[in-house]
Amino acid sequence: MSNASLKPGQGVLASARIPLCPHPEFPEYYGATARKSEFLRDIFDETAADYDRLERVLALGSGRWYRKQALRRAGLVSGRKVLDVATGTGLVAREAIDLVGATGQVIGVDPSFGMISQARSLTSLTRVMGVGESLPFADKQFDFVSMGYALRHLPDLHIAFSEFHRVLKPGGRLCVLEISRPAGKLQTLMLAGYFRLLLPIFARVLQASNQTHRLWRYYWDTIDQCVQPDVLMQAMRDAGFGDVQREVSLGVFSEYTGTC
Repeated sequence: MSNASLKPGQGVLASARIPLCPHPEFPEYYGATARKSEFLRDIFDETAADYDRLERVLALGSGRWYRKQALRRAGLVSGRKVLDVATGTGLVAREAIDLVGATGQVIGVDPSFGMISQARSLTSLTRVMGVGESLPFADKQFDFVSMGYALRHLPDLHIAFSEFHRVLKPGGRLCVLEISRPAGKLQTLMLAGYFRLLLPIFARVLQASNQTHRLWRYYWDTIDQCVQPDVLMQAMRDAGFGDVQREVSLGVFSEYTGTC
C-alpha cells in the first residue's frame, strides 16, 4: 500500500481555509483542546468491548438493516473497493462487506486500537490504524468511502472531506451517516433524555465499563452542538464533491452523499 501522498487536504487547498470544527470544544471532558484526540482515543479504547451491545440498544435493533439500506441508497454495489473511515468495531464495514461480495474489498481505518480490535471477527475486513484527516493511502484508490456516526469527532471538516475526496477514484461515492439534532423541541428533549439518562442506565444494567455512560453523554453533547446540515454539505462541495445530498430518516438519521 503506497504512502506517497500522505498530506492532509491534498484534494484541495484545505490548509488555506479557516478550520471548520464540527462542534465547539468541550473542556469539561478533555481540558485543553490539544488533549481532545487523546481523550477520544482513550474513551473508545476503554468502551470498545461494550460498544456493540449498547449500539443495539441505541438503534432499537434496526441498526444493521438501516446501515445496509443507507449504503445501498448511496450506490454501493458488488465488486467495489470500499474505505470505511472510523470503522470502529466494524458496524458499517460489516454491511459493506455483504454488499460488495467476494469480488469487492473493504478496508477499515480507525485510530482506536481497542475499537478496531473488536472488528477482528470480520475476516474479510482489512484493518488499518489511522485518522480520517490524514488517511494512509495514495490518491484515487477507492470506489466508495463510508463513515458511520463519527464525523463529529473530526478536528476539521474541510481537511477530512478533502482527504475523502483525494482517495476516491473519479466518479467514486461518499456516504456519511450521522445522527442529527431534531428540528422540533420535543424531539430534541426526548433524544437528549435517551442519550443522557436512559443509555447510561442501560450501560449499568449491562455491566458496561464505567466510561461507557460518559461516552454516551459526550455523544449527545456533540450531536446537540454539531454544525448545521447545510454547513456540512457546503464543506463537501468545497472539497470537490458534486451531487451533494442529504436524506433524513425519522427526523434524526442523516445520510450525506456526494460524488467525486
